[in-house]
Amino acid sequence: MIRKTTILLFVFLVALTRPGKADEGMWLPFMINDMLYEQMQEMGLELTREQIFSFNESSIKDAIVSFGGGCTGEIISSQGLLLTNHHCGYGRIQYHSTPENDILTDGFWAMTMEEELPNPGLFVRFLVAVNDVSEAFDEVLNDDMKLEERNRIIRDLSEKLVKDATEGSHYTANVRPMFAGNEFYLFTYERFDDVRLVGTPPSSIGKFGGDTDNWMWPRHTGDFALFRVYTAPDGTPSEYHQDNVPLQPKHHLPVSLRGLEEGDFAMVLGFPGSTDRYLTSYGIDYKLNTELPIRIDIRRQKLDIIEAAMAESDEIRIMYASRQSGISNYWKNFIGMSNSLERNNVAHSKKVTEEDFVNWVSQNPSRRDQYGEVMDMFARAYKGFESFQSFNYIHSEAIATGPDLVRMAGVYGQLETLLKDKASSEEIEKETQRLRSFMERFYRNYNMEVDKQLWAAMMQTYYLNVPAHLRPDIFNEVIRKFKGDFNRFADEVYKKSVFASPAALEQFLDKPRLKTLQNDWAFRMAMSLNSKVSEVRSQMAEYNETLEKARRLFIRGLREMDPEGMFYPDANGTMRFTFGSVRGYWPSDAVYFDYVTTLEGVMEKEDPNHHEFVVPDKLTQLYLAADYAEYSSNETLIVNFISNNDITGGNSGSPVLDGQGNLIGLAFDGNWEAMSGDILFEHQMQRCINVDARYILFVIDKFAGAGHLIEEMTIVR
Repeated sequence: MIRKTTILLFVFLVALTRPGKADEGMWLPFMINDMLYEQMQEMGLELTREQIFSFNESSIKDAIVSFGGGCTGEIISSQGLLLTNHHCGYGRIQYHSTPENDILTDGFWAMTMEEELPNPGLFVRFLVAVNDVSEAFDEVLNDDMKLEERNRIIRDLSEKLVKDATEGSHYTANVRPMFAGNEFYLFTYERFDDVRLVGTPPSSIGKFGGDTDNWMWPRHTGDFALFRVYTAPDGTPSEYHQDNVPLQPKHHLPVSLRGLEEGDFAMVLGFPGSTDRYLTSYGIDYKLNTELPIRIDIRRQKLDIIEAAMAESDEIRIMYASRQSGISNYWKNFIGMSNSLERNNVAHSKKVTEEDFVNWVSQNPSRRDQYGEVMDMFARAYKGFESFQSFNYIHSEAIATGPDLVRMAGVYGQLETLLKDKASSEEIEKETQRLRSFMERFYRNYNMEVDKQLWAAMMQTYYLNVPAHLRPDIFNEVIRKFKGDFNRFADEVYKKSVFASPAALEQFLDKPRLKTLQNDWAFRMAMSLNSKVSEVRSQMAEYNETLEKARRLFIRGLREMDPEGMFYPDANGTMRFTFGSVRGYWPSDAVYFDYVTTLEGVMEKEDPNHHEFVVPDKLTQLYLAADYAEYSSNETLIVNFISNNDITGGNSGSPVLDGQGNLIGLAFDGNWEAMSGDILFEHQMQRCINVDARYILFVIDKFAGAGHLIEEMTIVR
């Protein structure tokens, strides 16, 4: 049975260790209780609940999109103009860049719609419906099931519910668990696949401060880019076609020029990726001692190789720009999280909750029967994981996201099977065509010399860090043949492997031979590593099962323990809502960070000899002339501001709205002092870093000369 969600309003589900505060909460925005709505009104909200979120009438919800599945964007004109972060569009900006037309460095502005650039593979999704399907799952699941059986039932039932919801329509859907699988919701979307690049500032604005300033406040970054959503002439979704027309949205966000002051109401609507607010003290210890150190170390190794190559060649710089940015972003995040978890003593806060839980369980026999082993289950699970000595994380960082060659070779297992089984020429041809379609994407951002260095470093790191009994036997052969010299090993692989160059691989696919494939070092290594990771993960399955069950019971028990409490489920890529206020903070004793930064701060940071702090000449000229037009506040141009909204990865590109639903900023980062915030919200200092809407308009108008884009927006003065 599908239980239709009541969509009047928003119901906010709840907080782990205390009643929710205005600045905390990844709230599901299709429900709301009176208490929080009244609190929002007291803080400055002037909208009705239906104006924010409704499936029956046009609402703010209809302007918010999941951008590419990993970020958020918002529609800001009646012609489908979309605003998101520069770093969210970074891969697409890179896609259109060459050494001769380097829009990563120089920026790009389409002066007509005909000049807007298509982006194969890029999509946006609008949320169109939500159904609570928990009852359907309650009828077929129980706590005694093995994890494999439970996951199979969830998968099969989810597929049926999605099919029932979308069959005969152009909609897509997915089922998402909430509260570790205690509840389930069916989300239905409308997906658009023709999304074109309209404008991007140069990296000296969009990425100003680079890795140095990443996750830091004060910040001075114009982290935004503009795209446009197109549809078929009848308004339905369509792949790119020259006859497509701009989307006519149900709602677009007005953009405010009114400015902001400390204490002003601020709300964010977006698609946050993941949080872990119910993580226990056992999980925190595991992160600090087992997971994060090795991930930080391996990412740094990859960055050293890639960044050195990028510094030597514009072609390689463009080719690896997006990859370097992604690796670096969470390398620094992991460092900040480690520091913050320890500095803020997050494990102690979790232990307080766990002690309360154990005490509550002990007071009632039925509770002891249901929840009495939960904390012991957590302890057993993490002790079991520790015995594998970071295997999953070493494989993830060194292999799965390491040298491209091992990933490329790893998709050829099916071809090997067909060749071994002497399949028909038609079957083999079909498979080789599939593999050819994968080649263009692979080699587009591949440099043999860089990849060879990554191979040597990552294979050595894997060998040195994975215990001998968990390593594939092929490493014994590598050590014996190459005398432990992984650089020699890499030279051999990239000299002889059919995967090392597109020409060699094309030649192989023209006439694939089983012996060639099975003798190829890259293929052999990929198959050995894939086989070993499957074997080890099978051994880890019992601990995953124990952990999943413990989490499900723990969260269920916490909600029973505090039936009047306000709990929210961890972020999981579904639309969420958070509200708070514009506010500075005290990062340490006697140090106060103001709530805004200005263009003057950009000039203070300028360093022509450091690529992260170069300031474009035109921006300098505008600053010296104080030529800010109507975008300044008391002759000062605000660049960034902070608010205490609860955000995480995936919220990048989310709109920051005032109490009337006008766009006042664009969320793009969090602050260093609260990097443990995905695990425990730091009420005193956790901040959301935003680009001021007026700076965005200033760059579009005065810097880029693209005032025609502002003309199609609704500007609130």
